[in-house]
Amino acid sequence: MASKTLQWLSLVGIIWLQSVNGTNSNFPAYSSQLKQLLSMSQVQLNNLAFASDAGKLFGFFSGIAALYLPLWLVLLIGSTLGLAGYGLQYLFITNQISSLSYAHIFLLTVLAGNSICWINTVCYVVTIQNFPSDRQVAVGLTTSYQGLSAKIYTVLVDAFTFSPVKRAKAYLLLNSLSPLLVSVVAAPFVRDVNVGTSTNMKVGFVVMFVITIATGVYAVASSLGSVSSRLPPLCNAIGILVFLLAPLAIPMAEKMKEKFLNGEMKVYIEENVIGDHVERIESGIKVEDDHSREGEAGVKEEIGVMLMLQRVNFWLYFFVYLSGATLGLVYLNNLGQIAESRGCSGTSSLVSLSSSFGFFGRLVPSLLDFFLSKSRYMVSRPACIGVLMAPMAGAFFLLLNTANISLYISTAVIGVCTGAITSISVSTTTELFGTKNFSVNHNVVVANIPIGSFLFGYSAALLYRREGNEDGKCLGMECYRNTFIVWGSLCLFGTFLALVLHARMRKFHSHT
Repeated sequence: MASKTLQWLSLVGIIWLQSVNGTNSNFPAYSSQLKQLLSMSQVQLNNLAFASDAGKLFGFFSGIAALYLPLWLVLLIGSTLGLAGYGLQYLFITNQISSLSYAHIFLLTVLAGNSICWINTVCYVVTIQNFPSDRQVAVGLTTSYQGLSAKIYTVLVDAFTFSPVKRAKAYLLLNSLSPLLVSVVAAPFVRDVNVGTSTNMKVGFVVMFVITIATGVYAVASSLGSVSSRLPPLCNAIGILVFLLAPLAIPMAEKMKEKFLNGEMKVYIEENVIGDHVERIESGIKVEDDHSREGEAGVKEEIGVMLMLQRVNFWLYFFVYLSGATLGLVYLNNLGQIAESRGCSGTSSLVSLSSSFGFFGRLVPSLLDFFLSKSRYMVSRPACIGVLMAPMAGAFFLLLNTANISLYISTAVIGVCTGAITSISVSTTTELFGTKNFSVNHNVVVANIPIGSFLFGYSAALLYRREGNEDGKCLGMECYRNTFIVWGSLCLFGTFLALVLHARMRKFHSHT
């Protein structure tokens, strides 16, 4: 059985991977510059945002590869796909190559979007294998760092790029190189370490949550205008990198503890703890980890994908996700153009703000799962999603206000709610359809992301073009007014559907 040090090292490696894996989330920060450099229309730009999400439609290839190939190879394949997808685009806009058409750019963006699935697959598989008794908490915690990706990339670009014209080039360069470099560094640790019988990891997770919350607080604080204007960009970048290195303290502490226990203390622990374990077994008390049944109490049945597609609950859940998390992602993808149309120059600050609040949104559900795991009361995931979608609807209607503060408040609310719904959806899928076929079932659920990205994004682009001038550029509140009304109404409808799904699940559980 492997040591706890290797367990925690694998978690740290996954955190680093997730921190740089959200390469599609920083698209709004450079979309305006990319649109100008490539002389694209708003519809063409929106199609590129859709292309990045469309890569998820081919995510099942990474799942198949993980069954037959070493995980380190799957990881490197994914990062290499990202290198090709973003790297060729970078060479094109820097005039190193000149033969790429718009269709080529579109396909390269699909390839880059698909690379995210490969790295995510490795992260999920390793986390579940190495933390079997705390898998829900570990997956939620590590996934939250993907919400921080846009913030990290924006901070790095701000630290080393001063010309607005060069920002798009800097983002594409970082998007192509960062996942590959981090994958090479993390590959030796991100693997199945054969943990055997799980042991109580509570203290380590408490420390990890403290570090993670501190990271989120720093990310939010440094995104606020009053703070970011006083903090030098290079110092801001150093600060976020220090927080990303902080989780290393846990495996280092475990290593020191293991060395200390190698002497007489180890003998003492074996004689007393193991002896106590035997006595408790002889007394008829079964010893098991505090969280061994975490995440399993709500699972009522195991069904496959074909049966799932025949269930009313699946379609309710599908449209709830479509009008919640997917709609939030579409808004964030269009954040650059929305800010530009309102005359707001702080696009980078908005992207950092949405990323930071999205980070907290993803973290909170796993935090609650961890501390409420012993509670007899099960919180309904669909009800939680419904509660989160109500303020999202309010945020879309708040965008009808012309003040810039409304834009910042709405972006923060949509960011945190989208992140939370994304995190909760993992548990919701298992609660509705079981854990046995989770990898296939959840991929079918999240297939609504590219569908929603195309439908909502394309309709918003058409309305933008209709309100624009002859060169296709639109300035003023009218550019997105009707879009925000439609999106807010869809969110309210999704809230109603979530409550219907909650009622159906409650009725089902009462009869089982």
